[in-house]
Amino acid sequence: MSSHATPASAGQESGKLLYTSKQDIRWGDMDALGHVNNTVYFRFMEQCRIEWLDAVCGAMTVAGQGPVIVNAHCNFRRQMKYPASIAVEMHAGQMGRTSVETTYVIRDAGKPEIIYADGAAKIVWVDFGKEKSTALPDALRQLLTGL
Repeated sequence: MSSHATPASAGQESGKLLYTSKQDIRWGDMDALGHVNNTVYFRFMEQCRIEWLDAVCGAMTVAGQGPVIVNAHCNFRRQMKYPASIAVEMHAGQMGRTSVETTYVIRDAGKPEIIYADGAAKIVWVDFGKEKSTALPDALRQLLTGL
């Protein structure tokens, strides 16, 4: 991670803002080096994604189907330290028949110009019994298409 100035391209959203999750950094999120551990950034993005899916889809799994993440990445821009509050923004990306790309920006909740990280995750809708991807639910597709 770098504490240097954030490049102009960092944190640029790709797509419409879907959801913003306000989260607090916990003492236990820090590692032995005194900053938030890299794995926790993925948890912050996951929490945002889960809150959004709960809000738009209700139950995460319906009739044996639900979301699976097939890839994820994170660009670590600045160190996070306890105590702090963050705002995790989730944006819609490219949508396919069975999947949707999502992008994330993690900002300081009190100083939104400070970007701690940005990243992405691909959500694939899966039929768990068949262990195969399946079409995104109509309600989710309509919401994403309406953007």
